[in-house]
Amino acid sequence: MRRLIWLAFILACVVVPFGAYVRLSDAGLGCPDWPGCYGQISPHHAAESIQRQYAQSPDGPVSLGKAWKEMSHRYLAGALGALIVAVAWHAWRARRHRRAAGALLAVVAAQGLLGMWTVTLLLKPAIVTLHLLGGMSVLLLLAWLALSPRLRPVEAPAVLNWLARGLVLAVALQVALGGWVSTNYAALACQGFPACNGEWWPQMRFEHAFHLFRALGEAPDGSPLAVGNLVAVHWLHRLGAALVTVLCLATARAGWRLPALRGHLACLLALLGCQLALGVANVLLALPLPAAVSHNAGAAGLLLAASLLALRVRPARAAQARAVAGSLPSLSKNHREWV
Repeated sequence: MRRLIWLAFILACVVVPFGAYVRLSDAGLGCPDWPGCYGQISPHHAAESIQRQYAQSPDGPVSLGKAWKEMSHRYLAGALGALIVAVAWHAWRARRHRRAAGALLAVVAAQGLLGMWTVTLLLKPAIVTLHLLGGMSVLLLLAWLALSPRLRPVEAPAVLNWLARGLVLAVALQVALGGWVSTNYAALACQGFPACNGEWWPQMRFEHAFHLFRALGEAPDGSPLAVGNLVAVHWLHRLGAALVTVLCLATARAGWRLPALRGHLACLLALLGCQLALGVANVLLALPLPAAVSHNAGAAGLLLAASLLALRVRPARAAQARAVAGSLPSLSKNHREWV
């Protein structure tokens, strides 16, 4: 079972950024139906239909290369789903980690539906963003199953416990904001860094900017999103990055006195630095594909590091109780255990 979990985890580490690569290379609708490609099992079998569509619209979302990207992602995701079913089956047989396995199956089932709706509903931002969060959830659950036997709990002050959990929440919200930026094509709405379009507080419009059920690039009334809407989405993502940075630094400062956490905190800070550098590079270099995909992978790594840190940290109350019990030798054994 352990090998299956690790194999699924490694495959998930490939599937999540590869999904971002497919979307960022405009191949998300390379096969506009689901689960096949023009009703066929592969783009090779659907080559005639694909070429016909490409001849009608050479600049459209359909081409043979894009179809292969889209279907490759579906094949990898299908293999990951099969591995997760096998992991869940072994978990139930061994009566270990049943809750995690059940949660994993539920998330994978939801991911399948979201993957279908991503295509059939033509890349609506709410669906694509939820699909991204679902992929991150699968990755986190598999990481917990794979790494939990090696995670040594560390007793720490209560403030570190709260900071670690707050950091997980902030990173998760930042990932959702990043997905919203990407699916709305707002990554280049702010030119320049650290200012946005030459202003420290740019002109923004929040109306319709976060309407969950609109069509891609349109307000609820069907009109195109204004530039101010895109700037608002992008600028909030930058503010979210500042919040995550502050929380990461505060968490590292609070936990650096604990030698058992220093390696973990150093990894967390390194991932944060890479993420900030990639975010700036995406703006200044006009969203190069390698940097954009790496930014997605870095977000997964940062969320994973923050979540594992929150799982490791334990309040120091147990240690304090033992110290109090040990300082009362005159009490009976039962009284000391009660204390």
